[in-house]
Amino acid sequence: MAHVINASEFESKVMQAQGPVMVDFFATWCGPCKMLAPVLDEVAAEVEGKAAVYKVDIDQSPELAQRFGIMSVPTILVFENGEVKRSTMGAQPKQNLLALLG
Repeated sequence: MAHVINASEFESKVMQAQGPVMVDFFATWCGPCKMLAPVLDEVAAEVEGKAAVYKVDIDQSPELAQRFGIMSVPTILVFENGEVKRSTMGAQPKQNLLALLG
């Protein structure tokens, strides 16, 4: 399951992570975000042990949304070694999300 993290957890869980980390920037009021949530949970279960999957609520952590230039939700960023390597916007099928992780 994809866990929601906040700004104080972001540094250790994402920026300092050893493997790839997928982060879904979402909002509770966003329809496509709600459609993406179960797909993201499936991806998290499938890649467990190889990659991490987290969610950031842009209303709870606006500084993170601003830091990464999030203009619409859902936006998914894949981090490796603290850098954004790949990204996509909008609700995506599971295969697309798995492909983002490489």
